[in-house]
Amino acid sequence: MIPLDGRAFRNALGWFATGVTIITTRTHSGELVGFTANSFSSVSLEPPLVLFSLNRRANCIAAFEASGHFAVNVLGERQTELSSRFATPLHEKWDGVALALGQTGCPVLEEALAVFECAVHAVHDGGDHRIFLGRVLAIRAAKDGRPLLFSRGRYRAMGPPLGEPAEPPAPGATSALDNGGLFAGLEPWVGA
Repeated sequence: MIPLDGRAFRNALGWFATGVTIITTRTHSGELVGFTANSFSSVSLEPPLVLFSLNRRANCIAAFEASGHFAVNVLGERQTELSSRFATPLHEKWDGVALALGQTGCPVLEEALAVFECAVHAVHDGGDHRIFLGRVLAIRAAKDGRPLLFSRGRYRAMGPPLGEPAEPPAPGATSALDNGGLFAGLEPWVGA
């Protein structure tokens, strides 16, 4: 084992490949707010809960803390430019972006593979981040596509399927390989 320092910790975390999302909200004055995140995760089926974390020093933290809603937009592998744009504090990041306002009033990206519109359920301390837990109110998912992945500091594309787990999880099992069925039938990599 190596001593724990910030760079070593980040490098080790880089081996955990994630999807890429753009989390959005809208301020009370109507300003559109969004940032790129790979800190998205499913939490619960009953009630339907998801989470993301946001750095306490982020320019948009106050907007998310004041809003009662957010939307998680799951990006496809052709959306690397959009991901990079929303990873910066640019003021013109929304220029030319195809979007609609969802039922919660949050921006929903029209080309996202999946969208989760949420009401803020709770906000928790997470060290140098805040953890936003959201109750899913509405979803939209594409019938096909390839998600954008991030690992070791780079965008990645999904390769060919490697197969299914040896045994499906039994009811009540602690395995979360299938997200508890949260995305069953919605995965773009499942063949018809």
